[in-house]
Amino acid sequence: MKSLDVVTLGETMVLFSPQEQMPLEYVHQMQKQIAGAESNVAIGLSRLGHKTGWISKLGEDPFGRYIHKFIRGEGVDTSAVTYTEKAPTGLIFKEKLTSEHVNVYYYRHMSAASTMSPSDLNDTYLTSAKVLHVTGITPALSETCKEAVFHAIRTANDAGMTVVFDPNIRYKLWENHEDAREVLLEIASLSDIIMPGVEEAAFLTEEEEYKKAAEHLLTRDEQTVIIKLGAEGAYYANGKDHGFVPGFAVQQVIDPVGAGDGFAAGVISGVLEGSSIADAVKKGNAVGAFVVQMNGDFEGVPSHEQLDSFMHSGGRQTDVER
Repeated sequence: MKSLDVVTLGETMVLFSPQEQMPLEYVHQMQKQIAGAESNVAIGLSRLGHKTGWISKLGEDPFGRYIHKFIRGEGVDTSAVTYTEKAPTGLIFKEKLTSEHVNVYYYRHMSAASTMSPSDLNDTYLTSAKVLHVTGITPALSETCKEAVFHAIRTANDAGMTVVFDPNIRYKLWENHEDAREVLLEIASLSDIIMPGVEEAAFLTEEEEYKKAAEHLLTRDEQTVIIKLGAEGAYYANGKDHGFVPGFAVQQVIDPVGAGDGFAAGVISGVLEGSSIADAVKKGNAVGAFVVQMNGDFEGVPSHEQLDSFMHSGGRQTDVER
């Protein structure tokens, strides 16, 4: 069994993205890419030099095979991915009205990934990693997906792994807000690092002030809460320390969608390297800033060398060989 730094599980879809900034009904040509929060993080960490594994279920169709080959080609271990002929691979379409106004349309109902269950997980594979990364998207896909996520978390807890949770709330996937809040708070209570966006933190805790929201989410001294504050940076708190880490200014935002996943990859990378939580958050801010300057959810994720150059230059991209 391979030894991994990070393993993550969740759905990845084929993304069709227009080149033009206009309403989707007027777009005639689109670019084929992939999109999935968990695979974005796995790819980001792989580029930063870490060994990552991605667990998912794909349709036995051209889109599923495309996703599998692409993610494997980015250096991510995909040996735990399974296929099914009973459901299709999910699709997503992106609409760009302006550089900062982006809409997404999902076609994932009854997708292959939504049929995932605990029986699709290999506990030995799961516990071969140091870190388990999960999001709030997967438990919203189906009841069996929710069971799979909780099984993975409890298995990781028993094995002494670090569990990182990004709520990544997709309200349309939940039947109602109360169900979403209850499930996501339970996952947060079982996690070691929780990293919601500022609006997600307010939703989960019903606290508008993000520092109070962070306190609300801390249920154990060993936990750390990191609240993403967009371009401003991020706030972190745990039983020992708290603080604000400013973001990196960028000249132009090309595509903001992958910023949160880039942030997660940067933070996890810092944790794996033994950095202080403040330095890990700084690394997350840097990756997030780097990502938004290129089209695509993960295409702009830097290599280790590119990120070091970016951070040392104060946020200015320089020419570095990959």
